[in-house]
Amino acid sequence: MGLTLLILAFILFIFADIIIRYAIKSINEKKLRKERETILHESIIVDFSTEAKSLKRTEVPNPKAKILCVDDEDVILDSFRKILVLDGYSVDTVNSGPEVFNLIKTNHYDFLFTDLKMPEMSGTEVTKTVKHLRPDIDVVIITGYATVETAVECMKYGAADYVQKPFTEDELLEFTKKSLVKRLDRIQKQLKPRVHITHLSESEKLSVGEFAIPGGVFISPGHTWAAVTQDGTVKVGIDDFAKKLLGKIDDISFPNLGMSIQKSEPLFSIKQGKRTTRFNSPVSGVVSKLNHDLHDDLHALDYSPYEKNWFCTIDAEKLDTELAELKIGKNAVNYYQEEIERFIKQMKEILKDENTSDDMYWGEIEKLDEKNWYVVTGEFFNK
Repeated sequence: MGLTLLILAFILFIFADIIIRYAIKSINEKKLRKERETILHESIIVDFSTEAKSLKRTEVPNPKAKILCVDDEDVILDSFRKILVLDGYSVDTVNSGPEVFNLIKTNHYDFLFTDLKMPEMSGTEVTKTVKHLRPDIDVVIITGYATVETAVECMKYGAADYVQKPFTEDELLEFTKKSLVKRLDRIQKQLKPRVHITHLSESEKLSVGEFAIPGGVFISPGHTWAAVTQDGTVKVGIDDFAKKLLGKIDDISFPNLGMSIQKSEPLFSIKQGKRTTRFNSPVSGVVSKLNHDLHDDLHALDYSPYEKNWFCTIDAEKLDTELAELKIGKNAVNYYQEEIERFIKQMKEILKDENTSDDMYWGEIEKLDEKNWYVVTGEFFNK
């Protein structure tokens, strides 16, 4: 009976927690919408005439995207502003094509929505010019049913897509959302992964396409890191490259305390299910400490593999010669870039064999079959 009551109390607690979270989320969403409604209805007191005579600007904090709309019909522009601003987009609107060009030279937009048929300049001409001046802006054609064929023709000049009018609020929101997802996905694939030297706290989670190396940390060829402490010992762990590419870690197999180790000999290993990846020591010496706190909280590695998330410390014996063989600072960044390019090339070759797309792959090692998994981990980490 007591156990039943305990279980019931636990279920009620979880249910209450879900209701409270939902209520808080609903309140925050209503508050945010109210703020956007206020922004939308505030009179524009800034003179934008130097940028464009007919410009109406509505900016929201932390917008999902910045959008410029051009149409000679105010009713269409009013609809764009009302629908998109309330959903979290910043929106500028103008009435003619020529006004667009000064704006795109001085402002950074994610999207330009342009009407196809306008008196001074057609949407086709606007598309051609915008894609010439600012190829980074996605152009969307606003068209009626009768001009769909011409809108499709505009895509030859660089337009990303077209939206038909009249449109409902839901249709425009869904279209814009899908367009933003496509844009962000395309940009992510086009951008070269960034490697930079930084100081990260354990609470700062690293982004998927970004690699970090804290200042003062040495990187080994097998992607362990080494940091010399004030007492002369060396903290060792896996670097950001290894953590991101391997993915979720299930367990760590530490070395023995007091164990003598030579540089490039097996030091510790990590486990993913039934698979084990071995990492070699970046320096020679004696293992003096093990990080059992990390073993009890492996999720900490998802935020940073550095700082307090070391695996073990070594009383180093040959630092004067061995540190010179590791990478630090700019040399470490350059090494990362070379390894990233090599990894992408190898993954593309492997996944092409499996009839997959020719994209960039991150965190895919854990999804490989046994043969390819051992090939890749051996190539990058067992050295």
